[in-house]
Amino acid sequence: MTETVVSTAKTPPATPAPAPSRVSGAPPRPAGKGSGRLRALDGLRLLAALMVALYHYGGRGGEVTRAWGSSAQDQFPTLHSWFAYGPLGVQIFFVISGFVICMSGWGRPLKSFFASRASRLLPAYWVAVVLVTAVFALPAVMYEAVTPSEALVNLTLLQEPVGAHRVLGVDWTLWVEIRFYALFALCLVLPGVTRHRVVLFCSVWTLAAVLAQAADEPFLTLLLMPEYAPFFIGGMGIYLLYRDRRDALAWGIVAVSWLTGQHYAVANLWRAHRVDEFSYRSASIIVLIVTLGFLAVLAIALGWLNWASWPWLTVAGALTYPFYLVHEHLGWVVIKVLHQDLGLPSWLTLAATLGAMLLLAWLMYRYVERRMTPWLRGVLTRAH
Repeated sequence: MTETVVSTAKTPPATPAPAPSRVSGAPPRPAGKGSGRLRALDGLRLLAALMVALYHYGGRGGEVTRAWGSSAQDQFPTLHSWFAYGPLGVQIFFVISGFVICMSGWGRPLKSFFASRASRLLPAYWVAVVLVTAVFALPAVMYEAVTPSEALVNLTLLQEPVGAHRVLGVDWTLWVEIRFYALFALCLVLPGVTRHRVVLFCSVWTLAAVLAQAADEPFLTLLLMPEYAPFFIGGMGIYLLYRDRRDALAWGIVAVSWLTGQHYAVANLWRAHRVDEFSYRSASIIVLIVTLGFLAVLAIALGWLNWASWPWLTVAGALTYPFYLVHEHLGWVVIKVLHQDLGLPSWLTLAATLGAMLLLAWLMYRYVERRMTPWLRGVLTRAH
């Protein structure tokens, strides 16, 4: 998950510069609405990543983990039932991704769009794959190490379709994101992004996705991603509202996406109570979290959160993607050292692990992304 922020599960790139202030046939946006960075979106992105991390560390109910030496239910008797809703951070990532990709692809040629996406995803991802592979191969760790061949194919981001084991547990969301990028590029960037084409794309994708679900056709399901499409489509509809809040068709796109998205979220994430497995998840709370995710992105798009413009939110957005990539596997190593080897209490171990992963994310951002992303973008942009 890149815009994902994630897993992800799908995942998140930094918010690009705002699109032009006019839509064909639409009035200009209110003054100041499109100026500057949407810092509240950066904060929401990090919040979604933290949701996923809290689920991984403490939301798996009665499942015994090697790092804790017991179950999350034992470690966090009260909080584990709330951490269990963390996977919904992935759906929020996908809504953000739909918004951001629509924004970044507007008025951009295909080569520039490809260079932007590849340079945003790959540098931190490559480092995360190498780092996790190396740490898991250490004698003191030796935990589910993949074969050298599988580690190499993981560098392509194509390990999911070729059937190789994944180095990063969250990278399934990146495979979801890549399919979204491909659909967006072929259907919108290649012919040129316009409001009319975005509306048509969202409408056709929505109908095609539910038909693929009904037909139970594997290839169409793989291509159209019925369970995740509503979140990307909803984000794109919200971006149309960012350009023109009076766009009735955009409001319809967002409404239909929310209605279908909450259904898929409940179908995939609802869990009945089983003491020896995952925590119980309430369908009502799942619907509530999905709704709040849509509303948060919508509030940012409509300018209701313009007051949240603190500079540290930009840093939060920059840390989200590397944090999302490394937090799960390397976090388990830290938890084991702090909790079992050093004997720190659960709550302090959890807080220290989150802090350690955020520090590692900052180092990756500072010394990897800030250097390699512009370089790779330039190389790909100049390529013929």
